[in-house]
Amino acid sequence: MSQAKVPTDHIDLINSSWKRCREFGLDHSSQPKLQRLNKGELSSLIDEHQFLVQTTGNEVLPYYENILSNSKSLILLTDSRGQLINSWGDRRFVGPQRTAFFEQGVAWNEKIGGTNAIGTALATGEAVQIQRDEHFLKANRFMIGSAAPIYNANRDLLGVLDVSSDSYLPQAHTLGMVKLMSQSVENRLIINRFHQEHFLLTFNTNLDNIDSPWAGLLVFNDEGTVISANRRAELMLGQDLTQANIIELFDCPLRELKSHPEQLPVPLKALGKYQMHALIKRPSQPVIEPVDFRHTTPVENDKDCIPLHRLGFGDEQITRAIHQAERIIEKEIPILIHGETGVGKEVFVKALHQQSSRRSYPLVAVNCAAIPGELVESELFGYAKGAFTGASSKGGIGLIRKAHKGTLFLDEIGDMPKKAQARLLRVLQERKVTPLGTTESYAVDIKLISATNRSLKEAVDRDHFRQDLYYRVSGLNLELPPLRQRTDREALFQEIHRLYRTQDQADHLSQDILTLFNQHPWPGNIRQLVSVLQIALAMADREPIRSWDLPDDFFEDIQPAGTPTPESEQSIPSTKLSGTASVLVHPATATNDTPPLEAQPAARHNAELLRLYNQNMGNISRTARALNMSRNTLYKRLRELGVR
Repeated sequence: MSQAKVPTDHIDLINSSWKRCREFGLDHSSQPKLQRLNKGELSSLIDEHQFLVQTTGNEVLPYYENILSNSKSLILLTDSRGQLINSWGDRRFVGPQRTAFFEQGVAWNEKIGGTNAIGTALATGEAVQIQRDEHFLKANRFMIGSAAPIYNANRDLLGVLDVSSDSYLPQAHTLGMVKLMSQSVENRLIINRFHQEHFLLTFNTNLDNIDSPWAGLLVFNDEGTVISANRRAELMLGQDLTQANIIELFDCPLRELKSHPEQLPVPLKALGKYQMHALIKRPSQPVIEPVDFRHTTPVENDKDCIPLHRLGFGDEQITRAIHQAERIIEKEIPILIHGETGVGKEVFVKALHQQSSRRSYPLVAVNCAAIPGELVESELFGYAKGAFTGASSKGGIGLIRKAHKGTLFLDEIGDMPKKAQARLLRVLQERKVTPLGTTESYAVDIKLISATNRSLKEAVDRDHFRQDLYYRVSGLNLELPPLRQRTDREALFQEIHRLYRTQDQADHLSQDILTLFNQHPWPGNIRQLVSVLQIALAMADREPIRSWDLPDDFFEDIQPAGTPTPESEQSIPSTKLSGTASVLVHPATATNDTPPLEAQPAARHNAELLRLYNQNMGNISRTARALNMSRNTLYKRLRELGVR
């Protein structure tokens, strides 16, 4: 029987892999390197991928048990670096001298193992089958491997699923099976993540394969917007499904599709021309949201993470900092941010993290000045159980390990104790963390961003900060200017107001308030601005913010040069009080020699109240003190007069 012709693209794939191997310095007689994680690193690896292992072993492999039990094959699951996480099956075909290479924590990438199914699948991002003689290293030519990559719901490469054997299984069958298995794992990961709160739609061209691993899978929300999709769905529909809507994809009304019986297939026409069959599955725990009966336009109000491009409004220094940070965030270069307290360093870091490829992993922010000195090491680096008096019986993972694959933000790093600085330096050099009370090390992959409100160079000169650590954290240095120096202040005032206002409040600040804000030195920077606006918005309720809505201490910090002159008072708007008096909007000094109102005749009562209210420019606290009454009583009297 003649041997089947090998496809040209497969030959090209093998040739490209062999070329890479030679570039790595390997030759056919090179011996594979046994690159193995230590005990601590292996424990961290297994913990990180526990969900992937359970999904593969408990929800996918049982469907292939009969097929695999009839062959001497070994199933291997690795992470995205080719490090073996778990294995199932029969390893009797592996000789004693090679057994160690199939244990947890051993790497199977091309750089150390040459052309092999796992390493080549990682290098190409595609499913591959490597025959005996196609392995670059002769030492690996005792086996055949078939491997397929596994991607998560965000299309990030999670790892590789591999079937290896020394027997000549039907080649097309084995490669097809491993593709199905990896697709099944991806489907289960999507389903397990979204099934509680979103709709699931599986579809295929054939009614018999409607619920198979090779069916298309879509996740959509109550409005029909696609939240996630497997690779098969995009292949079948021939387009990127990100943020697409179900009604744009299928000729079925959304309400009808959502209410269709779950176990009953529904015929659908995709993109107006392809006949499909589908099954719908409704959320197991639908999210119940309160109905908003107000007929108002929703206001975007995401104050926790503002996109990076919305942090600057034309200030040259801010614009430069944004552009520099964008170029560095994907590189292994630390970032050190300088700036006064309250300038928005943490907001800047949050925006930077969200724009990076690490956004699906944690951003761990640590205020080094807020942690007691004796607890800094245990909080940062973690500790083993019983490491010190009062330690948790389970130990602590530490903030640095919590930031694994994400971003670690060390705020006020200049306040870190010297002993902790030495340990941090070792972590940054070795990329490993050793918790207190143990000798085990755990690998960490972090993007380091630090911040300080003081000069670290001066701290180094005073021997308060290690010089070697300074050069480790001081990669790209960025300076965020104080609010008083920003040239885009007015736009920033309006933006912060917009972020914190409610839907029924004015959508902008008046020019009078902007004038006052421009006169203020803002010693607390943006943090103080946020506090002032929150108070003012609460006091103004549904009215535009006026000067009397601002907190008392705001006027105490106004620079003398900014105080309005008598000539400028004519240009300041006023508010009529029952047709008898007006209230100016700039601050003034109250007098405290006025007798209590209760001692005055009723006829003079209102006039004196309005006079003092006007004299104090609508400042409730000062007026109440001058009248020797409570703020609540003053509010009541003003409402009776129709002022508030």
